[in-house]
Amino acid sequence: MAPRTRIALPLLAVLALVVLSGAVSACGYSSTSKDVVEGEPVKLGELQYNVVFSRYLNPSDAEDSAYLVGQPPAPAGSTYFGVFFAVKNDSGEAQPLPRSFEIVDTEHKVYRSIPSKSLYAFPLGGKVEAEEQVPALDSTAQQGPIEGSLVLFQLPTSASDNRPLTLEIPGPEPEAARVTLDL
Repeated sequence: MAPRTRIALPLLAVLALVVLSGAVSACGYSSTSKDVVEGEPVKLGELQYNVVFSRYLNPSDAEDSAYLVGQPPAPAGSTYFGVFFAVKNDSGEAQPLPRSFEIVDTEHKVYRSIPSKSLYAFPLGGKVEAEEQVPALDSTAQQGPIEGSLVLFQLPTSASDNRPLTLEIPGPEPEAARVTLDL
């Protein structure tokens, strides 16, 4: 075999492998999908939502106690759960934010968000100004350890037995998005 052929064949094989892997990885991907996983942005109307992080909150923990300001102790058999968001408005007009969110478990039980007085709280029913974001730049939530605005839920401890939990984000009718939470 000629020296050029010995070099060209492996290079051709590598190139074919790169092209094939790119084609296979793109299968099933849709940038317009409204069913995403935590950490993957989803566009609803003019807003782009991203669930930055979600987790159970421990009122005895120093960080978590700041997220639970004003909340009574969770009733026996339940616990607080936080979903932290980043939302962008790239449009030229203010956009409304949802008044509430829901988490659904695999048994189709629905858990609604609850109001929060925390400095990290997501502005339920508020709005995002044109070309702005939630949390606002330099705000407590944006500068905090998670860098997201908190949507608070009270879940029964049994909810973790019925995973995955799915967060439903309402959007402009008839749009909605579903985010599989990483627990």
